[in-house]
Amino acid sequence: MISVALIGADGAGKTTIANRLRDSFPKPMKYLYMGINIESSNVALPTSRLIERVKKLKQGKSGSEQSSASLHNREATLKKGLLKNIWLFIRLFNRLAEEWYRQLWSWIYRRRGFMVLYDRHFLFDFEKNRTNGAQQRLPLAERIHRWCLHRFYPQPDLVLFLDAPAEVLFARKGEATLEFLEGRRHAYLEQGKRMRNFVCIDATQPVDQVYSAVVAEIERLVNQNQNGNVK
Repeated sequence: MISVALIGADGAGKTTIANRLRDSFPKPMKYLYMGINIESSNVALPTSRLIERVKKLKQGKSGSEQSSASLHNREATLKKGLLKNIWLFIRLFNRLAEEWYRQLWSWIYRRRGFMVLYDRHFLFDFEKNRTNGAQQRLPLAERIHRWCLHRFYPQPDLVLFLDAPAEVLFARKGEATLEFLEGRRHAYLEQGKRMRNFVCIDATQPVDQVYSAVVAEIERLVNQNQNGNVK
């Protein structure tokens, strides 16, 4: 069976369409959250949830640490830098493990005869940060992660981009800025040019029309697959 990724900025309607597909699509389907928010993940490594808790604890302590920063000597500063680098690479290895863990579940579901619906996708979540030279300014661990992801991580069989102008997305969610939302939109489109079976769907339409367009594209690829045109 095929894998289908629903992507788009917040406010595009991914969750609404994903829920309708799970409830009413005629073929057996499994849902996998393929985004970076561990709290939203329906499948995740225990280490990922532990790291997320540690991260929040560190953020809570950052204020008190800053107030006493002037008391730290050079040796303490170097030690802190070393520990920070170790922590970054621990997170890197766990992030790679997490992404492949979810991909493993995708293969298992497909082996059992299920279509797999991805809510978001790692390839696109990190692609949005590559515009305007941002890749060169990233820490080494982040650059290694993106290189591994784009070099080795499997692409979905079908990518459905729920597309809407930044003004529409902002009106729906009221999050981020128009510049940020438009930047994400262009990053998705640029990434889509380098991928097979990337389809733009107008997300400004009524929900029923968006859903119908999504179903039509999935059925098209399923039919191609059954006819032996898609591996």
